[in-house]
Amino acid sequence: MIVIDILSAVLLIAGAVFFFTGTVGLLRFPDVYARLHALSKADNLGLGFVTAGLALRSGSLAVALELGIVWALVLVSSAICCQLIALSARRSGIEPWKAPG
Repeated sequence: MIVIDILSAVLLIAGAVFFFTGTVGLLRFPDVYARLHALSKADNLGLGFVTAGLALRSGSLAVALELGIVWALVLVSSAICCQLIALSARRSGIEPWKAPG
């Protein structure tokens, strides 16, 4: 069981790293479109790692499947929300950032 504990810890730490990089992208990127990209990619992957790590620790196939379903629902809702926010920003006249020069 020590192997499962180590693998679970590695997955949870990897998830935390992806959440952190998504947060850094939110704070550092110049416009709403780049920020949405950073959040949707990093947070979805981070949640995948976290749910995989928690599924290993759950000890129950039913709980592991529930975690997988939650992750799938978050993936779908995140994609839909990201598209709606980007569409709203575009309709409001917010142009994508362009590098000077």
